[in-house]
Amino acid sequence: MPNGVAAWPSRVQRVVALVAVMACLGAGTEMVHAKGPSEKAASDSAIGTIALAELPKQGQETHAKILSGGPFPYDKDGTVFGNRERLLPKQARGYYREYTVKTPFSRDRGARRIVCGGTKPTAPDACFYTADHYASFKRIVSK
Repeated sequence: MPNGVAAWPSRVQRVVALVAVMACLGAGTEMVHAKGPSEKAASDSAIGTIALAELPKQGQETHAKILSGGPFPYDKDGTVFGNRERLLPKQARGYYREYTVKTPFSRDRGARRIVCGGTKPTAPDACFYTADHYASFKRIVSK
């Protein structure tokens, strides 16, 4: 390197770098498309159900608090759920709200949630339970 000037990358090095960048971008696209359910909004028929009585005790308590308007133990309770995973039926932003289902012995909010949709938080159109932090949902039914 004369005069302390760094050498420009060779043409081969530039092509290899470009191919690597394109591969990374392609991999990112593939990962988005590989999710399956995120490609199309989930339909009600694609989501299983769980009876309210089958929820863990803490889930039943959270559901009752939702219907009565609280109070809720966590600041995030009642905030908008964005449905970024697209596992719930497609709705306008602001339709879904999330609530924490306490997990015994957990130091944080844990993974369990109830997500309800509708215009009136105390009279939701539907509520869904997830035990795995939004990886899957079951519609809560009163059986």
